[in-house]
Amino acid sequence: MKTIKDLYKIGRGPSSSHTIGPEKACKYVLNKYLEATSFQVVLYGSLSLTGKGHGTDKVIKETLGKDRVDIIFDYKTLELPHPNTLDFIVYKNDSIIGKERILSVGGGTIEIEGVQSEDLPDIYPHTHFTDIAEYCKQNNMRLYEYVEMVEGKEVWDFLKMVYDKMRTSIKLGLESDGILDGGLEVKRKAKILYEKQVENEHKRVKENRLISAYAFAVSEQNAACGEVVTAPTCGACGVVPSILYYIQRADEHSDEEVLKALATGGLIGNLIKENASISGAECGCQAEVGSACCMAAASLAELKGLSIDQIEYAAEVALEHHLGLTCDPIDGLVQIPCIERNAVAAMRALNAMYLANFLASTNKIPLDMVIETMYETGKDLKKGYRETSEGGLAKKYHLK
Repeated sequence: MKTIKDLYKIGRGPSSSHTIGPEKACKYVLNKYLEATSFQVVLYGSLSLTGKGHGTDKVIKETLGKDRVDIIFDYKTLELPHPNTLDFIVYKNDSIIGKERILSVGGGTIEIEGVQSEDLPDIYPHTHFTDIAEYCKQNNMRLYEYVEMVEGKEVWDFLKMVYDKMRTSIKLGLESDGILDGGLEVKRKAKILYEKQVENEHKRVKENRLISAYAFAVSEQNAACGEVVTAPTCGACGVVPSILYYIQRADEHSDEEVLKALATGGLIGNLIKENASISGAECGCQAEVGSACCMAAASLAELKGLSIDQIEYAAEVALEHHLGLTCDPIDGLVQIPCIERNAVAAMRALNAMYLANFLASTNKIPLDMVIETMYETGKDLKKGYRETSEGGLAKKYHLK
């Protein structure tokens, strides 16, 4: 299992699989073939079906040079190593000098066929929560201390940078208004939610409003191609920052405490990425927003000082109740239902943490089992519900 620095990435929205990953793939090809004069890029699977809505073609042209690249959207090829597959044919004048097949596997991570990708070694000695929990209990460690033991003390500087970027995304999103590009005429709502106080507003109403405002703020920044943190993906980037930012301010937690929570949440996200998937194209939105909710619930449980068993229960509840969640973005845009979904998941993470505070001793389902089940469920989903915009809301909306 790799470093959490490979999970939390700072990059441009709206999709880590469709923008950050392809951009990284293009840079790899550019660096490998310095003598190249032109390129042909073939997009398959979800990249072909929702690439235009996600801005994949735009980022490829910007990276390779719009006058040097021909992009082909292949909607027919079904036998693929991953739903987000790109083929690069590299030319020097009229001669082909290279071919590369690259997979954008989720969260901005790429895999290059025949190459040890990204030179990131497996650094964690354990790859399942049960083993990590047992080790921590035997050594009287918190989960964030386990992360520090593996990653080194420099992980805290990295997580500070991550949290600073999360807060910046919230701030910029709350200050912005207008219509999001893409053609759906979706209005930014974060600023409205943040400013629209009701007379004699109950504290629970205010809590829901502010958490939602923060989640909308980050998700709208992502939809507008702004910089966000993959947590674990761009499409799910609003869940973790919104709930941590709200609880920090409401309950007066220090930045140091929040960073420990982020370390714990990152560890959980890493387990999902290692043993299942964080790719909507591979496993539906349960792999993106479901994973984000799972990370957020674990982070909150750490922030509140709950036990390892309670952290596991919070994470398990959060992911279990996203099982089967489909990914059906209308017009391939990360707007409907994605933005609202981030807000709903943030509030669900809070509920999962509260349940864990009282009921962890009754838990019968291990987190590892839910992660495995999520992966199997995702593989069973029909293709139309895995980020292709061919099913669900995406299909119904176009029938109107």
